[in-house]
Amino acid sequence: MADSEVALRQKLSTAWRFFYGRGFVDGFGHISARTEDPNVVLMTPHELGKLSNPEDFLLCDLDGNQIGTDEKLPGELPIHLEVFKVRPDVNAVAHFHTHNATSFSMSEHDLKPTYFMASLLGSHIPIHPDSRLIMDEDRGRAMAETLGPHKAMLLRAHGIVVTGPDIEEMTTCVFFMEDNARRTAIAASMGDYEVLGEAEIEEIAQELLRTRGPIGRVWALAEMEAAEMDR
Repeated sequence: MADSEVALRQKLSTAWRFFYGRGFVDGFGHISARTEDPNVVLMTPHELGKLSNPEDFLLCDLDGNQIGTDEKLPGELPIHLEVFKVRPDVNAVAHFHTHNATSFSMSEHDLKPTYFMASLLGSHIPIHPDSRLIMDEDRGRAMAETLGPHKAMLLRAHGIVVTGPDIEEMTTCVFFMEDNARRTAIAASMGDYEVLGEAEIEEIAQELLRTRGPIGRVWALAEMEAAEMDR
């Protein structure tokens, strides 16, 4: 059963506070979730501080028409809308400029799972070749084509896009994408490093998704850290 709008708003606020506290939001970034109406999404506004509240998130349809408000939406709204249009399996999207993961889009190295938890991202993280802001439908469609069926992608010299079937899994995948990039960079500083094999990644991912243990753990951490911001 899909979450109610009230529940989605609370979860988006929790995720946003978690990302902000972890430094994933550096003045730029936005997250979204599909509502019970598959053609309507909840979206961060253009500007949102770390102490977000459920009522801060804005409703709009997949054509970008706002519902019940005229508050400014993010300029890169098409990142979210074009993914939602072509991926019915996706119900949450995040876009950030995280330092470690984004750095791989500017290097000779592909970002692949080296840490077992990153198997949740799959064996391939495509890189979209266009570094420009994604501020119109054409650029959004091109980006969604690069993403294809994958869970996450890099925008060359720009940032990351991460999807999930729900807010909790999206949040977990953002967390492990950046964590995996940091661990990989540390391993690379020591010399040659190994990545997990495709069969290994698939087996680990199936097990992690079957139990949803890591998703529950990361989400519990997000809830705790989000609540601590009010103290």
